[in-house]
Amino acid sequence: MKKLNREITFNLVFWLLYFLYEWFGLAALSGEYSSYLINACMALPLAFIVSYLTVHVFITKYYNHGKKAQFWILQIAVSLVLLLCRRLINYYIIYPAYFPQAQHVPLFSFGKLIVELVNLYVIVGVYALFYFVRSWYEERQKAQSLLQEKTVAELELLKSQVQPHFIFNALNNIYGTALKTSPETARLISHLSNLLDYNLYEAKYPFVSLVAEIAYVKHYVELQKNRYGSKLDVSVNIYDEISDLYIAPLLLLPLIENSFKHGIANAIRGGWIRVDVARAADHFSIKIENSMEEKAGLNDARNGGIGIKNVQTRLNLIYPQAHEFKIVKEPHSYLAVLKIKISK
Repeated sequence: MKKLNREITFNLVFWLLYFLYEWFGLAALSGEYSSYLINACMALPLAFIVSYLTVHVFITKYYNHGKKAQFWILQIAVSLVLLLCRRLINYYIIYPAYFPQAQHVPLFSFGKLIVELVNLYVIVGVYALFYFVRSWYEERQKAQSLLQEKTVAELELLKSQVQPHFIFNALNNIYGTALKTSPETARLISHLSNLLDYNLYEAKYPFVSLVAEIAYVKHYVELQKNRYGSKLDVSVNIYDEISDLYIAPLLLLPLIENSFKHGIANAIRGGWIRVDVARAADHFSIKIENSMEEKAGLNDARNGGIGIKNVQTRLNLIYPQAHEFKIVKEPHSYLAVLKIKISK
């Protein structure tokens, strides 16, 4: 919504200034303010149409995606149509009423057509310049914000690493002892040790293997299974090859935690969680769904939580225009769907 408001404000200001230039700027030379008011009213719609199509459609959807032939065909076609419209409006409406001397030049004068084309695309160039400079500045601000957050997170990680390292080493020693006397305890210690290992060594990188992130989720699930026992049914399904895919670390854990917190923890009867991982030609998807008793924690689940909001914030910073995240809430289930574009 904020981005839309910025777009609307930018366009209102830009086209208001252009209108005032076409009216007052040109009329100031001759004093014909009423004549140039009509001229400005006629010029504005055509300039807006060609500028909008060039920047927001032709460049964004065609040129930036390598479809340069389509870009030039559409650009030339629109230019010819709008140039003809501008020339006809000037010749048959504006000139007879306000500038009769201009009608001495033939309708399809080559020189006049060139002048009209230049006038039309000067404003397109100015609009594109302002638009892309503004977009570049916003992207730079996002990058700086992400860098600052990463720096803060790294400092916090450094401050907290001494104790986790000690715990990690202690767990490994306990695991060796428990393996001889209590295999089940040793298994749980192994899962907890793997969680700490991932937090300490893998999560410090900007991106990790999706396989490693899924394995991290599985370790967490195994620890929760020990807590809930037969009350819990969890399945993790990987339908396609994902060994070449990467993801920002610790994106999935808040979604899994949310499933336990709002779905399983409050369930009187048994509950289930299903994780599906799949890929398409240009993206991969992760669906995390859990059962939810209608009267048990439904309001909390619907309101989401800090974890879900943090995931949304991180996705917007790390994958701008390259992800889709949605929540589907039903009376007896809660589904989180995350889709991320695959980088070429």
